[in-house]
Amino acid sequence: MTADQRLLLVHAHPDDESINQGATMAKYVAEGRGVTLVTCTAGELGEILVPELEHLSPDELAEHRRGELEAAMKELGVTDHRFLGGFGTYRDSGMKWHEDGHAVAADDVHENAFWHADLTEAATRLVEVIREVRPQVLVTYDQFGGYGHPDHIQAHRVAMYAAQLAAVPSYRPELGEAWDVAKIYWGAMAESRMRAGLRLLRESGDTTTFEGMDPDGPMPFFVVADKDLTAAVDAQDDVEKKMNAMRAHATQITTDGPFFALSNNVGSTAWGIEYFRIAKGTPGPVGEDGLETDLFAGL
Repeated sequence: MTADQRLLLVHAHPDDESINQGATMAKYVAEGRGVTLVTCTAGELGEILVPELEHLSPDELAEHRRGELEAAMKELGVTDHRFLGGFGTYRDSGMKWHEDGHAVAADDVHENAFWHADLTEAATRLVEVIREVRPQVLVTYDQFGGYGHPDHIQAHRVAMYAAQLAAVPSYRPELGEAWDVAKIYWGAMAESRMRAGLRLLRESGDTTTFEGMDPDGPMPFFVVADKDLTAAVDAQDDVEKKMNAMRAHATQITTDGPFFALSNNVGSTAWGIEYFRIAKGTPGPVGEDGLETDLFAGL
């Protein structure tokens, strides 16, 4: 990784990266910045949305989603993407829905599921990546994993712990020279943007996208109050790359699903401006809205 500025993203399953930060990834690649993606599982237990592929076993789906991820990364221009510990090291943990509307661990979790991973062992595997890539910025989920998925929560834990361990010179020196990640961000969906998008959807007559969600009512767990946001990366010029990357994840995302419906009604701002809140480091200069416009601001 020879770029002067380097971003590391840690995600749970193939497709999470494209949905959450695909536009930012494409923008930074186009600007010559280094972008590395670490995916923690192959998504063996993802819901298959393509009828002709419903016969795939979990292991077959994992192989298929590995191909989808490769195709998505080509759309974004990302050439450095890896599975934590190598493909197949950790298995998708699965999930079920809690009555309160968020995800929780499934009743039956595979013994090799990421949710069951030893935290220090998994974090140490990421330490090796951090010390190799030496990113100034790391992006992952918040402590709730956005909506409670156990693999998202575990990815958060692993990423945060690995960043600490990587900075300790005496910890596993054989894994490389210590590196302190200057800024860590948690991806976010801005409350104001979500409410505005929902309002436009409802005004257009669409009552099924994000069904049951009221533009003026309670927001889902993954929505973050604007006052808690730190950065907004405007990558609208690269939003089509993001949408193409999402299309590449065809088993998980349909073109008539909520993501594309929101994009069709709201335009490029729906997914071309991506939000973050800082978890470590000092925010840099901000724009007119009081938010950083660049995750590397101040570095």
